[in-house]
Amino acid sequence: MIKVMSSGSKFAYATDTLLPGQFLSGNQTLLSKNGAFKLGFDCLFPPCGYDSTFGIWYIKSSACRPLLVWSPLGDSTNCYPVYSSFGFTTYGNLELDCIPVSGGIIPGWSSYPYSSEVINSTTTSLLTVLLDNGNLVIRDPVKSSLVIWQSFDNPIGTLLPGGWLGFNRNTSNNIFLIPHASVIYWDYNYGLVLAMNPNQGGGFIVEQIDEYVSNKEDYHEIYHGTFPSWMGIHQDGGNFLLFSDARVYVQLNNGGTMTAAKLGECGSVLWSAHAPHIHKIQIVISTVIVVLTLVLTGLVLLRIIQKKSFMDRPVNSNSSLTIFSNAQIKKATGNFSVKLGEGGFGCVFKGTLQGSSVVAVKKLKEFGQGEKQFRAEVQTIGMIQHINVVRLFGFCAEGSKRLLVYEYMENGSLSSHLFSKSPAALGWEVRYRIALGTARGLAYLHEGCTDCIIHCDMKPDNVLLDADFCPKVADFGLAKLLGRDFSRALTTMRGTIGYLAPEWISGLPITHKADAYSYGMMLLEIVSGRRNAEKIKQGRFTYFPIFAAVKVNEGDVMCLLDSRLEDDVDVDVEQLIRACRTACWCIQDAEDHRPMMGQVVQMLEGVLDVQVPPVPRSLQNWVGMDDCSRSTDLYSL
Repeated sequence: MIKVMSSGSKFAYATDTLLPGQFLSGNQTLLSKNGAFKLGFDCLFPPCGYDSTFGIWYIKSSACRPLLVWSPLGDSTNCYPVYSSFGFTTYGNLELDCIPVSGGIIPGWSSYPYSSEVINSTTTSLLTVLLDNGNLVIRDPVKSSLVIWQSFDNPIGTLLPGGWLGFNRNTSNNIFLIPHASVIYWDYNYGLVLAMNPNQGGGFIVEQIDEYVSNKEDYHEIYHGTFPSWMGIHQDGGNFLLFSDARVYVQLNNGGTMTAAKLGECGSVLWSAHAPHIHKIQIVISTVIVVLTLVLTGLVLLRIIQKKSFMDRPVNSNSSLTIFSNAQIKKATGNFSVKLGEGGFGCVFKGTLQGSSVVAVKKLKEFGQGEKQFRAEVQTIGMIQHINVVRLFGFCAEGSKRLLVYEYMENGSLSSHLFSKSPAALGWEVRYRIALGTARGLAYLHEGCTDCIIHCDMKPDNVLLDADFCPKVADFGLAKLLGRDFSRALTTMRGTIGYLAPEWISGLPITHKADAYSYGMMLLEIVSGRRNAEKIKQGRFTYFPIFAAVKVNEGDVMCLLDSRLEDDVDVDVEQLIRACRTACWCIQDAEDHRPMMGQVVQMLEGVLDVQVPPVPRSLQNWVGMDDCSRSTDLYSL
C-alpha cells in the first residue's frame, strides 16, 4: 500500500530517528550521527533510472558510489522510490512496501518484535534509530539497552563491525548470511563454525561444528591442495573459509588475525595467523587458475561450435515466402538509405521491390538475439495471413545476414499517433476501430492458428497502421509457440516493463492470457492518449491504471478520455464504457479472471455484456480501497 504522507511525516533536516507513524519515500533518508551510514532508496548499479534499492548504505566507501550493507528484500529487488515507502508504524513494526520496476507488486516486508520485553513497552513510545555502526534498531527511548529489533540480526551478505553470526538465544533460530557483498566482518566466538553447505542451498549458515563433520582434520585437506565439498572456520587451527571477492583484514576476539587473498575467479581464501606457510596457498591458487583457464577455454570453444550450428540450421518457413538474396535487398532499399525506425534487434528501412511494391525491410543484428528473433518471426508470422496481422513477404538468410521483408505500413506505429503532442489526435471512431482490429488479430493468433501464438510484447509500438488506419499486429521477435496439447509455457521473462502480466514477474508458466493483460494496458492508453506511467512536475509520476481502475469501478469513465477528444462529436459513450470496462477486466491479477481475446472482441462488438470489473488487488494495495474517494489525488504520486 502506498503511504500518502502528511506534512508532519517529511523531514526538513537530517535525522537518524523515525518516530511511530513516520515514513520514508523518494529521496528521503535517515542519516547516522557520524554521517557514515544512511537508510533510504539509492541506485545499486549505475546508470541509474527511476529504479532504486532500499536499505542501509555505507556512504564513506572508497568506491564512487554508496555501498549497500543491508536490505530487507535483498539486493535483487529494485523499487520505484516515488511509489514505495518504508516506515515505522504505530504498532511498533517497520514496514516496506515496494513497487518493483518490473511491474506488478511483491509482498511487503515487515519486522516483528521478538523480545518478550516488548509486551511491557508502549509501542508509541518506541524509536527507530540508525546507529553509527550501521545497525538499524527499534528500542525504548528511556532504556536504550532494550532493543526490540535490529538489522544486525538479519544480515544479507555484509557483516559490519559489531555484527555477529550465531544462535539467537531468544528464538533458538540460526542466523543466515546470504553472500553478495565485498566487505565481510564477523565475531569469532562461542566455538561455532561459519560454513557453506551446498546441500542447503549454497548459503552460509552458522551451526555447531559436530553437526557437519566428526573429525576436525577434514579442515586440513586444503593444506594438501584438495578443496573439500564445503569449508568453514573453527577455533582450533585449520581456519579456512571461501568467500566471493573479499579483500579484508579481520581482527579476531582471541587476538589472532584473518587475512584475505584473491583466489582467481573462485573468490578468496581467508587464513589465520596460525595457518601453514603461504607457499601452500600459492600452490592451490595456481592450480585453480590453470583449471579455470582450461574450463573457460572449453566453454568458449563449445559456444562457438553451438553458434555456428545454430546459424547453419535451415530456416523452417512457409513455402509462400520468397527467399531474397542480400544483393536484391540492397538494391531494393538503395543500400539501406531510407531508415524508418530502429529497435533493440536492428533497424527498419524502406524499399521498393521489382514491380513497384513498397516494402519495409528489417535488418537484424547478425549475432545473439538478432538470430533468435529472425527465426521466431519466420516460424510464426511466416505461417499465417490475417487482415490484422502484418504480412511477411519473405526473408534473406545469406551467410550471417538476417533480413525480413514486410508489407509497408504508411501510417507507422500506433504509438507515434497516440503519444504525439500534436492537437490533431486520432479521432474516437478510428481509435475504437484500431482497438477492435488489434483484438481480432490477437484472437486469431491465440485461437485460429494450428499452434497458439503468444505475442509476448503487445504494446502500441508493435501495432502498425496502413493507409486506412487498419491495425496490424507486428514484431514477433519474442513470440512463443504453444502446442494445442499444452496449456502453459514456461519461458524466460520477456516483453516491456509496464505491459508485463503478474505471472511474468512471479516466474510462473504463462498462457495467452499474458497477452490479454498487455492488451488491457494498451487499451487504457488508446482511451487516454497518454503513457500509463508518466513523469510530471517536481519529479512526481502518474500511474494511470490506478486512476482508471478506481474510476471505472465508480462508474465515471468520461474523465478517462483523451482531453483532445472533448470536442469530438463522434465519441460514443457506450463504446467508451465498454472499452474502459474491458481494459480493466484484462488487467486483473489472476489470469482466470481475464477474458480470452475472442471474448474481448465480442465485448467491444457489443455481443457480450460487460459488467463492472473489480479493482485489481495489486492496485488496491497501491492506493488502499478505503481511500477510493480520494482517487483523483492518488493519481499523482
